[in-house]
Amino acid sequence: MARIPESFIQDLLNRVDIVDVIERYLPLKKAGQNYAACCPFHKEKSPSFTVSPTKQFYHCFGCGAHGSAVGFVMEYEALSYPEAIRKLAESVGLQVPQEAVGMPQAPKAEPGLFDVLKAASDFYRQQLKGAPQAIAYLKGRGLEGRTAARYGLGYAPGGDDWQALKQVFPDYDWNALLAEAGLVVDKEVTRRRYDRFRDRVMFPILNQRGAVIGFGGRVMGQGEPKYLNSPETPVFEKGRELYGLAQARAAIRDVGRVLVVEGYMDVVMLAQHGVEYAVATLGTACTPEHVRKLLKLADDVVFCFDGDKAGRRAAWRALENSLDLLADGKKLTFLFLPEEHDPDSYVRAFGRERFEQCVVQDAVPLAQFLLRELASQVELESDEGRARLIHLASPLLARVKAPAYALMLKKRLGQLCRLELSELDSILDGQAPAVARGQSERRGHGEPTRQRQEYRSGRAAVPSVSGRNRQDLVERLLQLTLADPALARQAEPVWLGWAAHGKVKLACAVLSAAREYGQFETGMQLVELWRGEAEFEQLLALSAQASNLFGRGQADPEGLQKEFAESLAVIGQSLALPTTLDRKAELEYRAVHGGLTEHEKQEYIALVAAEQQQKRQKFQG
Repeated sequence: MARIPESFIQDLLNRVDIVDVIERYLPLKKAGQNYAACCPFHKEKSPSFTVSPTKQFYHCFGCGAHGSAVGFVMEYEALSYPEAIRKLAESVGLQVPQEAVGMPQAPKAEPGLFDVLKAASDFYRQQLKGAPQAIAYLKGRGLEGRTAARYGLGYAPGGDDWQALKQVFPDYDWNALLAEAGLVVDKEVTRRRYDRFRDRVMFPILNQRGAVIGFGGRVMGQGEPKYLNSPETPVFEKGRELYGLAQARAAIRDVGRVLVVEGYMDVVMLAQHGVEYAVATLGTACTPEHVRKLLKLADDVVFCFDGDKAGRRAAWRALENSLDLLADGKKLTFLFLPEEHDPDSYVRAFGRERFEQCVVQDAVPLAQFLLRELASQVELESDEGRARLIHLASPLLARVKAPAYALMLKKRLGQLCRLELSELDSILDGQAPAVARGQSERRGHGEPTRQRQEYRSGRAAVPSVSGRNRQDLVERLLQLTLADPALARQAEPVWLGWAAHGKVKLACAVLSAAREYGQFETGMQLVELWRGEAEFEQLLALSAQASNLFGRGQADPEGLQKEFAESLAVIGQSLALPTTLDRKAELEYRAVHGGLTEHEKQEYIALVAAEQQQKRQKFQG
């Protein structure tokens, strides 16, 4: 097994120009130092898609799409990472070399997890071919073979075989990654392990890059739970992922709409009937992270639920989790099917045209659904009932930050309660003095707001970081590094002596990579080192945030350098641990008995410097 050397990928990124690459797919227009176009990943009327020739990344201020030339080709053409690398290499006349696995690689947080999950998915797919009961079940649900293949459906063997995965994992009994990936269950009492999924139709769950991150397994007859999902793992969080998104992205982009349903079979059968822009939550309520992701995908988000009480409760939770994220220009609606139908049965009974007619004509706007649900709890014909409606609606309205949306909601509420908008405003102010006080404070503090705007455009001094907590600082440090990798090269590598874990560990790896790869001029080159790893999406998001902060203007280099140094100092102080001396002694021992790596030498130098600094401070004190 071979892989593409990291050095080749970085050389390729240095040779290709992202402007030339993207202009092969869509027309770009010069806009100041950058280039602009209408985003190819969501429908829009005015350009919000920006390409930076200096930083070599693209960024959409509408949907949040962000990445390098490699990421654009992958996203636009739906290619895998190696395929995109080869396509770009061909465009500049390079031959893609291969190297054996085991050579030095970029930092990896969870090596092997994706490989284990992919191997399990392949095994389940193969097992489906020889499982007549599973094939009969899927055919009975109306599923066609081509659809099952598109979504990678499989079958987990059951019966007396409790360790079917042994067929593909010879080290089954002691392979820790199988448990970490949620594929097996370890019994402490018997000290035996067995397959988590048994005698179930398997639905692989993919991330946005098309890698398997988990599974949903459905029983074919009686049994509980009806659906069994993978547990939370380092690469799988139910509250962040959406089933079917990898297959639906192109259709969502083309239609400008995303449909959210409750079941895996709903997604699969809708796609089979031509409604290919549907995704499903993974056995959980729709979370704020889900909503945030959906609003980046499309301007029109439709939540489709069963018409029973459970469906309405699920819809209300989705509404509550959407309020803080509402934006003017975005449309959120709720479609309730007849109680005897779910999306799967409805599209099979009435077809695509009738179903999409319901989506367009019968879906209820969020504002209408919110006020209708609240109004059903009061007696609108009485003054007391209308007063209670205002009381119920007030905290929900306060969460809506979108100005036009908030105004429309208040106008609708005023009409229901037979009040003028000014009268309703005064009532809301009286019921929530803290909100009014907050508005007054915001009106009286225009200068800080102006300073923030100036800072984003690089015209103001960098604010002090001393008021931020450690986690905020670590994210800020990562943003600064991705905005300008040279900051890490110009600073002393004090992070080598940090006690690193969690975000701090990631920050140390990014800072060290920025120094090691001295040729990197852009943050996206750094981010590409983590492609295929669990942290890639996190770094991609931080890079996008950095472009929002610094991308619309040239930030003050001295200000950035000052903030970078201050962040390093504050984080280092907060991480100071007594185990530092133990680590220094360990490195000294290893230096005598076998030698140190270059990284460890740098770490030792930093530890000695920190120790001397502590002694000086103690002496001066």
